[in-house]
Amino acid sequence: MPGRLTGKVAIVTGAASSGPGIGIGKAISILFAREGAHVLLVNRSEEHAAELQREIEAEGGECSTFSADISVKEQVEAMIEAAVNRYGRLDILCNNVGIGGPGRATNLKESIWDDAINVNLKGTMWCCKFAIPHMIESGGGSIINVSTTAAIRGFQRGDVGFTPYSASKAGGLGLSLAIAADYAADGIRANNLIVGAVQTPLLARLADEARERIQADIPMKTEGTGWDVAWAAVYLASNESRWVTGASIPIDGGQSMLMNFPV
Repeated sequence: MPGRLTGKVAIVTGAASSGPGIGIGKAISILFAREGAHVLLVNRSEEHAAELQREIEAEGGECSTFSADISVKEQVEAMIEAAVNRYGRLDILCNNVGIGGPGRATNLKESIWDDAINVNLKGTMWCCKFAIPHMIESGGGSIINVSTTAAIRGFQRGDVGFTPYSASKAGGLGLSLAIAADYAADGIRANNLIVGAVQTPLLARLADEARERIQADIPMKTEGTGWDVAWAAVYLASNESRWVTGASIPIDGGQSMLMNFPV
């Protein structure tokens, strides 16, 4: 049977994992290819992207790589053009790239604030800016922004804080809503995935005790995986979600919506 994304062309930023295991971008890229999409794997590290390309092609998937820093407008424009030149169209943009940003309002470093805004917010905006015209030419498209529970909940973390990360990711939610509103009549859908504690190569570096504390705060008492997020991305990328736009879907084991009654 045809895959759910057969005939579609997708870009996934931050596609390859930074270490062993299955990160969110890697899982999304693999499932997009398994479902029939032609996938442009975007990473700053060409080596990591090439490794993922070999994995996907070994399964019979169709993909290619592109090295870009999404905070640089010219590189993003070249990335979008590369996808269209290689595959003839653009249907799906998955903005998965994101960087952390520690700091509280009173002690954060301006450079960390600027980096978080430039990558997490401005970089996402550049990707959308250059992708949307090609999506309109293709008859419409799906923009999937990978966000975080830190964009909708306030997390206190001692003196470290999450201010740059939370603010930049929360800004991305507003960006998605603006794009969904502005381009709905053009067939462009923009949605968010609100991701909780997922067992990525980055989280795997934490001590067991820290991961146990994180799990204890999750109503389902388990970590998620990159696959949990990726299947939601497949849904938003496919025609099954043709009437879904401006939505924020929590993939977090209930963390953002459920809590214990405090008595």
